[in-house]
Amino acid sequence: MIDVGVNLTNKRFDKDRTELLVRAKKKGVEQMLITGTNIDESKKALALCQFYQQQFPNRLFSTAGVHPHDADGVSDDYIAELTRLAEQPQIKAIGECGLDFNRNFSAPEQQLTVFQAQIELAAELNMPLFLHQRDAFEPWFNKLKPYVEHVPAMIAHCFTGNKHELEQCLSVGMYIGITGWLCDERRGQSLQDIVSIIPLNRLLIETDAPYLTPRTIKPKPKSSRNEPSYLPYIVAKIAEITALDPSDIACQTSINARQVFNLPL
Repeated sequence: MIDVGVNLTNKRFDKDRTELLVRAKKKGVEQMLITGTNIDESKKALALCQFYQQQFPNRLFSTAGVHPHDADGVSDDYIAELTRLAEQPQIKAIGECGLDFNRNFSAPEQQLTVFQAQIELAAELNMPLFLHQRDAFEPWFNKLKPYVEHVPAMIAHCFTGNKHELEQCLSVGMYIGITGWLCDERRGQSLQDIVSIIPLNRLLIETDAPYLTPRTIKPKPKSSRNEPSYLPYIVAKIAEITALDPSDIACQTSINARQVFNLPL
């Protein structure tokens, strides 16, 4: 299995990051992508990949980007900074980038400007886009659609949208990232109702750790912190809903991730 979205720079992992990676390996998580959410976090993500390269060779990779929450805080040279980061072999996508009109931690107009710049950068560098969207589907999709043929892949990270939105994403060949949101009987029912629509060759799995701990874990873990070793619970829920074999889901999503992010075997 490959976890394509882990916030491994989060301070909640500071005390046991190495042990966490060992646990994930034991549960069959062969590789993971650390999410970069602003320039500093993208640098930290890259540094973790480099730090662990000897202990866990070809195991950790990362993205570099500016999350919409951080759009107001960008420096004048943030695109140049992202370009320099993207030169490093561990950086496999531009993002997490997109639009979030739910919380508007950054002004919507600035979010649009920063998102557009990162889309153009991904096209220029021929890199995938790792995408965030909340309560902003139409402007988000309209920004992306002209670039579908100009970037190698688009990944709808932590997809929680409706059927119409899912169908639009699939119509342009996007990959769909499914998280522990699917395992939440309170919030995840609408996603459970449509996850079967996703073709297996367009499916990616991710924990978004330390967030979105699967509520299907029994017994319930003492800590609310999610971690990559819980990825099998997401696979199990997809299998339960779709009647696909869990091993087929694990295998094909790994093939997809290696193709999308150009990961080594």
